[in-house]
Formats: sequence, structure tokens, C-alpha cells
Amino acid sequence: MKLGIIGLPQSGKTTIFNAITRGNAPTNASAGRMEVHQAVVDVPDPRVDTLSKMFNPRKTIYAKVTYADIAGLDSGSAKTGISGQLLNQLNQMDALILVVRAFENDNVAHPNGSINPLRDVDTMTSELLLNDLIAVERKLERLVDERKKGGTDKTLNARQTELFEKLNAALSDNKPLRDLEYTLEEEKELSSFGLLSRKRLLTVFNLGEGQSAPEAKLDHPSVALMGKLEMEIAQLSAEDAAVFMDEYDIKELSLNRMINLSYDLLSEQTFFTVGEDEVRAWVTHRGATAQEAAGEIHTDLSRGFVRAEVVAYEDLISLGSMNEAKAKGKFRLEGKEYIVKDGDIMHVRSSL
Repeated sequence: MKLGIIGLPQSGKTTIFNAITRGNAPTNASAGRMEVHQAVVDVPDPRVDTLSKMFNPRKTIYAKVTYADIAGLDSGSAKTGISGQLLNQLNQMDALILVVRAFENDNVAHPNGSINPLRDVDTMTSELLLNDLIAVERKLERLVDERKKGGTDKTLNARQTELFEKLNAALSDNKPLRDLEYTLEEEKELSSFGLLSRKRLLTVFNLGEGQSAPEAKLDHPSVALMGKLEMEIAQLSAEDAAVFMDEYDIKELSLNRMINLSYDLLSEQTFFTVGEDEVRAWVTHRGATAQEAAGEIHTDLSRGFVRAEVVAYEDLISLGSMNEAKAKGKFRLEGKEYIVKDGDIMHVRSSL
């Protein structure tokens, strides 16, 4: 999973990136300069900690999310066209995190002259829509030219024309493409066509210390956090961070919620493998079959799939051991079409 962090200049994109990743990327990069910082982050999951205590493995591995801090997306960029270099970076992302400035700082000018988070959300989402509208209109023009010239696959041209006219209608109505439903054929058709408003979006309101979150009714998930404060805490040792949080009466960092929201954004879920060697969280899409999930562990397990030994996390924890789960009938053998559930603990039997 790879999520790109975007936003207007001076919104605190890199501060949020540093807070999530415990990094120290420079926060004063020049606006408009193409820079990308990337880091891989563990997904906080107390179930992994509990399983690790139960099995005492040599290694404990959490699910991962990759974050990329992408500079250079300014207001008005879509009107002239987002640069190819930037568009290429954005297209590599599975989802986007839009950082919106809510904090006041007289020493850091806002590019639009004032602090207005909801205006900035509308500005940036409109930029993504406009970029897509330009791209879709150009595609429709090419399809018209192909029909005029002849010699093209008429069935393919008709199918693509119908699809892109649907996209054009939605975008013209200011509707992001992620809100549309697509057939598997349409998904395949669009997989290599970079449309930014098809990507799942999470807005992060970057607050000042002690500031309340703005009241917002958005068509996508959002979270509010004090970016600078949480970055400072994230860069402390665990002991110092605990003292700091106690002093400021902070029960839990909002960053953990943001990371989990990022995970949920892509409709992913977690299953586990356990043993003396390793307790590990694996990621698969919701609705995945046991055979598909086995492929996340290793492609050979998917190709040689025979059966999956499965027990639900809640059953294992309540019963206290794998032997008790087997004795109580909670340990099951499932076939390749079994739909994996979040929290399933699996052992795959393979012929390879």
C-alpha cells in the first residue's frame, strides 16, 4: 500500500510526513520544486502484540504502509496541466492524503492570503477533478479522431467512448470518479489511465496546538491532528514521549488513528500467521479468498494451495491456545474459495 501526501504550499505536508514516519525530512523545501520523500510505517495493531506474547516468536512483523511526501501541487496547476513528472508520481499512489492547513502562524504566509481549511479542501479537490476532466476530454477527442480516420477496432472504440462519456458526465457535475461504480472490464480499462479523483482520499486537518478541529461535512474520510506537536512527540524516545503526553494529558496520538484510516481507505484487511519463528500480519483486500490470501504470503502457496487451517483471532485469544481452539472445534479446514475475514489466523497447506 502506497499513499501520497499532497496539499498546498505551507500546509505542513512534510511535518505530517515526519510525524507519521518519525523522520526528519526538511520542512522548508522550496514550493514548486519536485521532491519526494518516502518511508515505510508499521500499522499499529494490538492484536500483533497479543499474538507475539502468546507465541514468543523470534520475529514479530506488523503490516506496512508506505507514505510518500510529494511536493509541487499548487493551486491552479490543473488549469495549465499537472506536470508529467508530478503526475507520474501521483499515479503510482494507491490513495492520496490531502493535508489542509488550519494552524495560524504569522511567520508562514498562506498562499491564498488567509486560513480557511474548508476553502482549501474545495480548492484541492477541484484541482484533481479539473485535471481529470481535461484528461477525459482529450481522450474523447482522440476517440472521435480514430472513428473519423477509420481502420480502428470499432467495438473497442465504442466501449471506450461509452466509458469516458460516463466519466465526463460525472466530472462535469463536479463528482469525483471514486464515487462511481465500475465493471471489472472498466476497472481494467482505466488501470493504466491516470485519473486522480478515482483514488481514495483522506483529508488531514493540520491544527495548531490546542486548536479544535473545523466542522466539516466531506464526501470522504478526514482526521484532525496537531502536526507540529505530534511530530515532536514522534521524534522523542518512548520514555520521553510518555512523559510529554502525560504532561499535556494526551491519551493517544492521533497519528495512530490516521495510519489505521489510511489502511481502511483502501478496503484492506489483516490476517495473521503465527509460530515460534514468526508472528506476522499480512494484508489482503476485503473479500479475498483463502487462495488469494495465500498468494500474499508466497505465490507458490497460491499455486499449490490445498487447504487453509483457520482460527479466528477472538476465538484463539478467548480459549488461550491453539490446542484448546482445536478441542473446542474453532480450528477449521477451509478450501480455496473460503472468504478470509479480518483477524483470521491461517496456516496454508500447499502441494509445492
